[in-house]
Amino acid sequence: MSLAELICPAGTPAALRTAVDAGADAVYCGFQDATNARNFPGLNFTPDEMQAAVAYAHAKGTNVLLALNTYPPAGQVDLWRQAADAGARFGVDAFIVADMGVADYIARTHPQVRLHLSVQAAASSPEAIRYYCENFGVKRVVLPRILTIPEIRQIRTEIPCEIETFIFGNHGLMVEGRCSLTNYLTGQSTNMDGVCSPASDVQYQRHENGSMSSQLAGFTIDCFGAEEKAGYPTICKGRYTAPHRKEGYYAFEEPVSLNLSRLLPELIDAGVHAFKIEGRQRSKSYVRGVVTAFRKAVDDIRAGRPADMADLVALTEGQKQTQGAFETKKWR
Repeated sequence: MSLAELICPAGTPAALRTAVDAGADAVYCGFQDATNARNFPGLNFTPDEMQAAVAYAHAKGTNVLLALNTYPPAGQVDLWRQAADAGARFGVDAFIVADMGVADYIARTHPQVRLHLSVQAAASSPEAIRYYCENFGVKRVVLPRILTIPEIRQIRTEIPCEIETFIFGNHGLMVEGRCSLTNYLTGQSTNMDGVCSPASDVQYQRHENGSMSSQLAGFTIDCFGAEEKAGYPTICKGRYTAPHRKEGYYAFEEPVSLNLSRLLPELIDAGVHAFKIEGRQRSKSYVRGVVTAFRKAVDDIRAGRPADMADLVALTEGQKQTQGAFETKKWR
């Protein structure tokens, strides 16, 4: 089996230090602007923070992957170019990119820095992946969370680059890089602005019976009973009413987290080079708990020992977990 690199989220400088200290092989992070797909207030890095973070990570033997994984609007590519220039100047180990124009700029301007193809590029076929490798020198592809292990195994035989897959966190049922739901309500999108359900459009309303409703841009996304924990309003995970349903139901997907801890040996055997943990919006305690658990699991597998994973359900969304399409897929 090949070695499996553990890629961990770093939404803030504090989270980055936590991930590094917990044993991350690499951390991924972004600047405080639209160049990355987690562009939320209170998250991400200023240029000075990024430079210090790279130095801290490198001193501990951890790589830093800079997420430039959104799509520049026409005529506004300078922000992405400046971010790439800054990242190269600070010594990041790889750029995670989605847009072909951004990939081309980096390949020509900073050829010494690795290019990783973001899941936001939605490249799930050997033909698409090979195109990025041949034209921009992509060294790794982050596969969408819609593929089974046999499909990953087959893709690995047909592409000239490394494979990275998500193993824990957001289920990601919507096709990455192709979701525009939030844009219908707020005018902003994950793919171009880096924000799904921007905080400025989010409201919570408490009712007399103790229940609470969550709203996005004035539209009710979900209602929670007095004893229920209110979730963040994202359209794809909201509960809605319809003429044929008496009660609200999850029209797109139920809040649930991906957890592939039991499939790690099979993923490695299929040719996966790196395991990615999702959660740049999550707390330091989340980062510490998940990274520590998977660090031990990966080390056990590398040493030929059975991986004894701790119960991570408490860190999942809605305290529910799934193996998603990775184990079996009954839909297309």
